[in-house]
Amino acid sequence: MRNLNSPSLTIARETLRDAMTRAGWGPSAIADAELALAELIVNAWRHGDTTSPVVNILFLHDTLRVAVADRSSTLPEPCNPSALSETGRGLQLVDGLTHRWGVDPQKLGKAVWFELELDGAA
Repeated sequence: MRNLNSPSLTIARETLRDAMTRAGWGPSAIADAELALAELIVNAWRHGDTTSPVVNILFLHDTLRVAVADRSSTLPEPCNPSALSETGRGLQLVDGLTHRWGVDPQKLGKAVWFELELDGAA
C-alpha cells in the first residue's frame, strides 16, 4: 500500500483542486473533495487489488462527481471501528463530507464515487 504522500495521490488531489478552482468552487468544498478523494484512493490501494486506481472527475451543472475505479469486485461496506482502531473510518468520513456516495459494480471491478452539490458554484 502507498502512503498519503504518494506522488500519484498528490497528482490526483492537485488535478481535482485545479478543476474545481477553474469551475468556481470555494476552498472549503475543495478541501472536502480532496479528503474524500484521498480516502477512496487509499481504499482502492488497500482493498481494491490494484496499484493504479482510475480516477474520473465530472462536473454536471453545480454537482461534482468523482469516481475511483479498481479491479476488485468486493464492494465496500462502512464499518463501526472501536475507539482504539486506527482504520475503518474512511467511508464514514466520505459520507460526512459529501452529499452522497455509492458504488457501481463493473465488468472488471467496481467504481466507488461521491458527489458534492455546492451553492455558489460557477
